[in-house]
Amino acid sequence: MFFKRIVRMSSPLIRAQRRTAAFEVATVMKLGAVAAGTFLGAGVLYSFSGPGYDVNAVKCAIAKSLDDENYDDGSRGPLLVRLAWHASGTYCTKMKNGGSKGATMRFDLEAADGANAGLQVARDFLEPIKEKFPGISYGDLWILAGNTAWEEMGCSKIPFTPGRIDATGEESCPPNGRLPDAAQGAQHVRDIFYRMGFNDQEIVAIVGGGHAIGRCHPDRSGFWGPWTRAPTTFSNEYYRELLDNTWTKKQWDGPEQFEDPTGDIMMLPTDMALKTDPEFKKWSEIYKRDYARFEKDFIAAWVKLTSLGC
Repeated sequence: MFFKRIVRMSSPLIRAQRRTAAFEVATVMKLGAVAAGTFLGAGVLYSFSGPGYDVNAVKCAIAKSLDDENYDDGSRGPLLVRLAWHASGTYCTKMKNGGSKGATMRFDLEAADGANAGLQVARDFLEPIKEKFPGISYGDLWILAGNTAWEEMGCSKIPFTPGRIDATGEESCPPNGRLPDAAQGAQHVRDIFYRMGFNDQEIVAIVGGGHAIGRCHPDRSGFWGPWTRAPTTFSNEYYRELLDNTWTKKQWDGPEQFEDPTGDIMMLPTDMALKTDPEFKKWSEIYKRDYARFEKDFIAAWVKLTSLGC
């Protein structure tokens, strides 16, 4: 609890310092890219004529609105990360559909997918920013919001490529059921992520990053609780908890999940697969020991995820 309070109390100053540094770096990168007529994203140069909005201004508006002492653990960052992830995680490499490019969760067909329960809150939260910056597409806004949330929670700068064009109707929605079911095991996790073109290393990086922050809500996923004791801070703490802590089945009326001896944090059946499956565990061990490697691999996997189909 003391550690959690320190993280919460110091976060506004830390976030302000990060915003200043990030703005300075982004400005230099943007000026250089504009001069060259390109935009650097995920280590690749993309040609573009320029988005119809100021990327840094949108990021600043999102960052200023994240902190809310009345929401969960004091930040809406994890909620916006979940929106970006669920908007992207529907992509299929075989069918060549889904992904973040159309922002199809705006339509009832996709919004009604059980895996997206509670995300109307995130979409509504971003509406004032969309109204302030009408030139940005919902697809770009949702991904930029996720990236900004990560950076505000301590992750290094995440490359962003603009240009997603919003779909106009439900006919563009991918089939429901493509997002992970947290009650399943290793094979299910592979089926979901292999469909998007990820390998085992990328799976462990992105799951570990995503579950280092935020918490589950019984009225959304059916599960309860955070994975770590610092749920608004980007870290590799998830792997330490998963591998070094003791986990037993939670005795309650909800779905199967696991808790540590304190009952303060939890793991889902899909999380336990990253400990029991040999190949997943190998990468979990690597990321537990090497934060720099984890952050590098996580950012690469996140950019790949949010760029699928674009």
